[in-house]
Amino acid sequence: MNRSANSLALTMKDAAKLVGVDYRTIKLGIESGTIPTIQLGPRRMIPRVPLLRAFGVDA
Repeated sequence: MNRSANSLALTMKDAAKLVGVDYRTIKLGIESGTIPTIQLGPRRMIPRVPLLRAFGVDA
């Protein structure tokens, strides 16, 4: 079972899979401020809805 299928926050790897891009594209988007992140303890997570909006997909 894919836990990220309905997750509200994704890892960079799962975010890349979701939108069909390379992990480095997600990393560059985060660094440029195009893709927002939230810090959950030691992990940096990407909220699903803003990620999809950044790629022009309606959630």
